[in-house]
Amino acid sequence: MERSHHLSEIELKQLTATVLRHADRDGSFDTKVPGLALYRSSEPTVHDAVVYMPSLCVIAQGAKEVVVTGRAYRYDRAQSLLVSVDMPAATRIVEASPNRPCLAVRVGIDSAVVGELLADGTTVPPLGHPARGIGVTPVEPQLLNAVTRLVALLDTAHDIRALSPLIIREIIHRVLTGPQGARLRQIIAPGTPAQRIARAIGWLKEHYAEPARVEELAKYVALSPSAFHLHFKAVTGLSPLQYQKRFRLQEARRLMLSDGLDAAEAAFRVGYESPSQFGREYRRLFGTPPRQDIVALTNFAQTASPSGV
Repeated sequence: MERSHHLSEIELKQLTATVLRHADRDGSFDTKVPGLALYRSSEPTVHDAVVYMPSLCVIAQGAKEVVVTGRAYRYDRAQSLLVSVDMPAATRIVEASPNRPCLAVRVGIDSAVVGELLADGTTVPPLGHPARGIGVTPVEPQLLNAVTRLVALLDTAHDIRALSPLIIREIIHRVLTGPQGARLRQIIAPGTPAQRIARAIGWLKEHYAEPARVEELAKYVALSPSAFHLHFKAVTGLSPLQYQKRFRLQEARRLMLSDGLDAAEAAFRVGYESPSQFGREYRRLFGTPPRQDIVALTNFAQTASPSGV
């Protein structure tokens, strides 16, 4: 299938060149622009479990695949990936080589800006039933232009403070008024089932080490237990308890990798009472036992770091 004819090859070449300058080796890179991260990989990768934060992801070169509860979302330079809620997923690079590395850009979505734009009267496609909090659509020219200009600020650091908030606001406006608008709006619009699920996800993130009771969570967001379970799975693809388990395991992985905790201490910190159960569930999600996984990640981090970009 041919690439969408409306894409600006000039802007894609500019975006590619800028990412290459500021991501000069494989890995994930935070930048001086708040909320902007770059990613580079010179070879295809195997699936890695991650948690995506609300963000827009654009590919400048190559292709990636994201899998959420068995459904694969493939995107390349013709598409963008929007994640509207914190989303456990598995991701891998599917097109990359040393001569043409996969290059990706991630722009964080600030829910406060989304709310401000909606309050200011930004027109958004009508809301339907709660949609999955992740989706892939073609990159529209105006959105690509805004993303390219945001990344280009890395070449003029003195402009970042003044211009990056304006361009990020424009990017969110373009998303809201584009084909992904309803997906983004649903987690902000007061009273909608998806917005209530977003509140529940926020509670689970803050209290991940505590026991989660579906009935109490449902009451917290003013839904019946059956409706809560139904809408939670519609948005995340997981049940509330499955979601909490994945978030706990991701947090334990982070604690072992960044804080140097051993598996038993990390398991306790995230709410596990049984180290053996933690080890089984960790291996089931990440493919290897905790110690082996952390050693591999530490070796990889000497030249690169894993990312949900």
